[in-house]
Amino acid sequence: MIVDDHWLVRQGLVSTIEIEPDFEVVGSTGEGPEAVRLFRETSPDITIMDLGLTPEMTGVQAIEAIRAEFPSAKIIVLSAHNGDEDIYRALHAGAVTFLLKDTLGRDLIPILKDVYRGGRPIPSYVAGKLVERLTQTPLTSREIDVLRLMARGKRNKEIAAQLGISDATTQGHVKSILSKLNVHDRTEAVTVAIKRAIIHLD
Repeated sequence: MIVDDHWLVRQGLVSTIEIEPDFEVVGSTGEGPEAVRLFRETSPDITIMDLGLTPEMTGVQAIEAIRAEFPSAKIIVLSAHNGDEDIYRALHAGAVTFLLKDTLGRDLIPILKDVYRGGRPIPSYVAGKLVERLTQTPLTSREIDVLRLMARGKRNKEIAAQLGISDATTQGHVKSILSKLNVHDRTEAVTVAIKRAIIHLD
């Protein structure tokens, strides 16, 4: 099964996979809820999942929903984004591996066969990103809330008002964010957070 919100990407994957005698595409969609429904109906051996689906259900949420019902589901993430936080979230949700669209080349079919046999082929760039993620001190959920508002240009007083916390608490969160991301100012913090996929721009 193929899950990607870009029709051309889905069609390209279908064309690549359908010419292989050992594979058949049993379903494709661009929406998370539909992916869960299709999985129930078709029971695919392997699912290729993009992360950038609709806000209603992200790729990570779709992986979690499918794996909650079908713990043995084999899901490969195929994404255009390589932030270490995206990789960590996808694998933590239950994906067997994480692949980048722009580096896949002719490796897709061998990877599909490996996954079908029970393998978990992790490309070296993914392993490197995971090491990078695991050596960083993670931000708390509240710090991520603050960071998202920082990305929208909100000042400390505005952040405090929106989150219902004091100015001093907000200032403490900002200081912690800068320290954990090893940056010197708010702009740099937002830039690093977007690059690492800790937050995403709307």
